[in-house]
Amino acid sequence: MALAFDEFGRPFVIIKEQDQKVRLRGLDAQKANIASGMAVSRILRTSLGPKGMDKMLQSPDGDVTTTNDGATILEQMDVDNQIAKLLVELSRSQDYEIGDGTTGVVVLAGALLEQAQKLLERGVHPIRVAEGYETASRIAVENLEKIAQRFDFGVNNIEPLVQTCMTTLSSKIVNRCKRSLAEISVKAVLAVADLERKDVNLDLIKVEGKVGGKLEDTELIYGILVDKEMSHPQMPKQIEDAKIAILTCPFEPPKPKTKHKMDIDTVEKFQTLRKQEQQYFNNMVQKCKGVGATLVICQWGFDDEANHLLMHRDLPAVRWVGGVELELIAIATGGRIVPRFEELTPEKLGKAGLVREKAFGTTKDRMLYVEHCANSRAVTIFIRGGNKMMVEETKRSIHDALCVARNLIRNNSIVYGGGSSEISCSISVEAAADRYPGVEQYAIRAFADALDSVPMALAENSGLQPIETLSAVKSQQIKENNPYCGIDCNDAGTNDMREQNVFETLIGKQQQILLATQVVKMILKIDDVISPSDF
Repeated sequence: MALAFDEFGRPFVIIKEQDQKVRLRGLDAQKANIASGMAVSRILRTSLGPKGMDKMLQSPDGDVTTTNDGATILEQMDVDNQIAKLLVELSRSQDYEIGDGTTGVVVLAGALLEQAQKLLERGVHPIRVAEGYETASRIAVENLEKIAQRFDFGVNNIEPLVQTCMTTLSSKIVNRCKRSLAEISVKAVLAVADLERKDVNLDLIKVEGKVGGKLEDTELIYGILVDKEMSHPQMPKQIEDAKIAILTCPFEPPKPKTKHKMDIDTVEKFQTLRKQEQQYFNNMVQKCKGVGATLVICQWGFDDEANHLLMHRDLPAVRWVGGVELELIAIATGGRIVPRFEELTPEKLGKAGLVREKAFGTTKDRMLYVEHCANSRAVTIFIRGGNKMMVEETKRSIHDALCVARNLIRNNSIVYGGGSSEISCSISVEAAADRYPGVEQYAIRAFADALDSVPMALAENSGLQPIETLSAVKSQQIKENNPYCGIDCNDAGTNDMREQNVFETLIGKQQQILLATQVVKMILKIDDVISPSDF
């Protein structure tokens, strides 16, 4: 690092411990940043689209994840470089806001960086490039508004929603069951959606998975699924018209908060203590029976004596149910969570039409279904799969599909997929570039070239000739003035995405372009990187 000298020629320190720091400045810093951004983008490029590859990631403690989801790949990759971390955050923000398109947004950012590098090498100032990109992204977003179509759907006409969810699922490992999984996702979202306010609370949809069975056995339960069983093997396995007491207090005698010691020196004293304990248990069970409860769901455990008493008093019970599940059960059954036995009243009981215990396979695994609830606004998607990785990947795919359905309910505009919207934006940005004099024109044209990288990656991953395919589709769009022509990844014989039913949400696409541009602008504006050296 260069030392600074004062007017007497004596060196002085600008940065603390500067001999231990590495510094990159000017064009070198920008090139290094762009290279690391492109490296991350290159990793995800191959997993874009319906024919995209999956990545297998092993965590430090040996857990293996196989996934196609951009956000998950980057989360688990454990990236060290500062600029690469920005791209991880970019993918994460797309995941949080939209839920889908996490791979595409990174591929687009990588392509923008690649184009920017060419301009920087020709001597264009990075700020001019950034401003050109900003202008171009506005043109692209306006063009998306123009080519978007509105989708009308209702509770009875869910086909449009199902088709859009199928597009999302077709790039995942679960694409052989995409029809049934898309229907499950849409029905789940519509069950909890508030169509007047156009709002969906995804917390009310619980996604449970269990290894075993096949993917086709995945089902939607209008109720709650709890991975617990009845506390006593002889309790009834099915309860109809259940009145549920939801407790967060333990079934055991109260303990003093302070330290205590009890001396028992005679048999009589022990008998008295035991009687007292039994009395406590009796009172507890009696209070539950007294308010008319036919099932007790408890957050804590209870010992064998309480279990035995509950069994004899014909009061089925479930113990060790987690807090989140308790809340969902309370929402679904319309019950109240009761913290003390004294506060139990008949109004606080939840109601469910059917509570049943179901066994799976030969492993004696049992789960509890709470169905036909008073308030059906809490549902569960129950996923089956051949192995743990499959179940986890299906959970991630279902999450993407749920997010897409939610976005369509919020804003029912769609654009067509298969790279058609990117090609259309590229053509309109290219055409608009002529209106801008000065250096920004180069940056706007570079933005148009970068947009072509998404359809190019789709063609490449599908085993087609990328440049030939892209130029053929682009010329077809210009010739027919048809912004719905895209890459025919599935070899369906037509380039028209309307016939192939490949849709994406408008807000998802707009978010991709805006987020990618923002991050690239940020990276281009960095001209000095000071980092601690490795030794």
